[in-house]
Amino acid sequence: MSQLSAVRRAQAAPPARAWVMLVAGLLAQASGTLFVSTPAFLIPYLHAERGVSLAEGGMLAAAPTLGLVLTMVLWGALADRFGERLVIALGLALTALPALGAAMTTDLVQLGFFLFLGGAASASVNAASGRVVIGWFPHDRRGFAMGIRQMSQPLGVSAAAILVPLLLDGYGMPAALLLSAVLNGVFAVLCAIIILNPPHIAKAAGSVPVAAVNPYRGSSFLWRIHAVSGLLVIPQFALSIFGVVWLVTDLGWDATLAGLLIAAAQFIGAISRIVIGGVSDRVGSRVRVLRWVAIAGCFAMLALGLAGFLRIDALAAVIFIAATVVSVLDNGIAFTAVAEAAGHGWAGRALGVQNTGQFLLASAVGPAFGALITLVGAPWALTLLVLAPAAAFPLIPSEDRSALAEDS
Repeated sequence: MSQLSAVRRAQAAPPARAWVMLVAGLLAQASGTLFVSTPAFLIPYLHAERGVSLAEGGMLAAAPTLGLVLTMVLWGALADRFGERLVIALGLALTALPALGAAMTTDLVQLGFFLFLGGAASASVNAASGRVVIGWFPHDRRGFAMGIRQMSQPLGVSAAAILVPLLLDGYGMPAALLLSAVLNGVFAVLCAIIILNPPHIAKAAGSVPVAAVNPYRGSSFLWRIHAVSGLLVIPQFALSIFGVVWLVTDLGWDATLAGLLIAAAQFIGAISRIVIGGVSDRVGSRVRVLRWVAIAGCFAMLALGLAGFLRIDALAAVIFIAATVVSVLDNGIAFTAVAEAAGHGWAGRALGVQNTGQFLLASAVGPAFGALITLVGAPWALTLLVLAPAAAFPLIPSEDRSALAEDS
């Protein structure tokens, strides 16, 4: 019997303040995501107004993500050492400063440098906001709460997609960048006031301090979850990057209609993360639900490939939405499993490793899947995405693992 499945005791409902802190963490993460996403929406403006090449624009768009990847584990270690409140508030404040610098410069090199620094600072919220969830929510509410927290990325991207073009058209690029400076500064103050460090259990079972127990030693659980998450992120980013391309160039859809379908799929996917997190709470197991998601991913990718061959618009739309939703279901569950297995003393670092691996793999998906489409065509490329969930399934651990004293 797994450690988490063995939990049968009644657990107290989380305090009302826990939900307030969850919302604060969600908005903080969304504001950081908005900053990281903003450069991608600057590319058309820079290309048309300042003659910036698409390659240079791509480098600017990649700058904050590069900074984020390089500092994710470091911020996680700081969260483990000093707690969530300081790291989130400090990280958001440090994100606001480079965003302000980016808004004030006209030099592309300086702009790229400020974007890199802001991305490096924004990584603080990724691990620390996850620690808020595991610290303040009991096991039977944690998956649901983490699902809400995982809505931050689509929320931030959606906000950037709507607000940045409007500000560019009305007030120019400084205003679009100033938006991130203002939001991150405001949320830095709010999080410093609202978020409290959870009442961590000082010691794990026995007398060994939690911080001294390395969860990566003596068990392959965390490494396997990291690997599973990396494989399952491949379909997610392949569909988010090339979904519009497939619908417009291969199926002949209008670009606006294709964009609306993508937006609908992302919205449903965001809500589905909350639902599947709640399911893992009810089932009492993260890994069991992960297995269901991997199996569903295999069927979804095969169906999507079939839709590509059949070229029936209505069928393609329905299957694309379903495949997109399935491709994001694992995020919150895996994140929760990692945090629980790492425990309070290592959750920040483990979540940093989790995010770093996913971002690195995501950065490779674009060129690799684009090359695959060029080589074999979109229908076959979509079909071959089945290999990712198929490879992930046998790597999923057979039992859950928790280093949280309150789960024992």
